[in-house]
Amino acid sequence: MNFKKFNTDLIDLAEKRIQLNQIDYADERYDEIEDELHVAEDAFLQEYGDYLEEILEDVHERVCSGTDVLIPTAYIAKNYIRKGETLDGDPLYEITTKEGVIVEADNYPDKTARLVLIPAPARLILTVGGKAKEVVWESGK
Repeated sequence: MNFKKFNTDLIDLAEKRIQLNQIDYADERYDEIEDELHVAEDAFLQEYGDYLEEILEDVHERVCSGTDVLIPTAYIAKNYIRKGETLDGDPLYEITTKEGVIVEADNYPDKTARLVLIPAPARLILTVGGKAKEVVWESGK
């Protein structure tokens, strides 16, 4: 697995989602950018879908065993917030706690929990109760 390329491709998806969220639906570029996003998501699934499904199955088994695994692109946030750069020069992203797939976290039975995929470095974050964030998986380098 080329983790650098994986992270770069995930960054590209994040940037497309940011771009789409920055324009109004009435903008003439909206449909074009949305189509580009769907093509990029399909290519991402084609290349990394099997790999991500294995990771998601493992994470679900460890963290939220009562919740079904969804298609990997469902875990990509609808919107990312750029917060500077990593030491490698990649964009650094944050998400709101309302992003990601709602799961029933085993260790937090009475709290709303979500799993979300974030780039730079590629990682799965579990947000709990709208506050706590825990890295439950991180890609290799």
